[in-house]
Amino acid sequence: MKFNAIIEKSEDGWYIGQIEEMPAAISQGKTILELKENLLDAVLLLMDVNREKTEKEYMGKEIIREEILVS
Repeated sequence: MKFNAIIEKSEDGWYIGQIEEMPAAISQGKTILELKENLLDAVLLLMDVNREKTEKEYMGKEIIREEILVS
């Protein structure tokens, strides 16, 4: 799975970025590499939070859970 990062350079020299496909994934870094690493952390954190929230919604219900691959 690939994501697109939208990157801007702020007036103070920091790089600010957002993941186009996950607008809530926003971060910053002193370099583009650092920003990309921080954006990846933001994506993983959002996925964990969303997973926990969804698990709570389905707690106690009989469900089928299937893994899918996005390519």
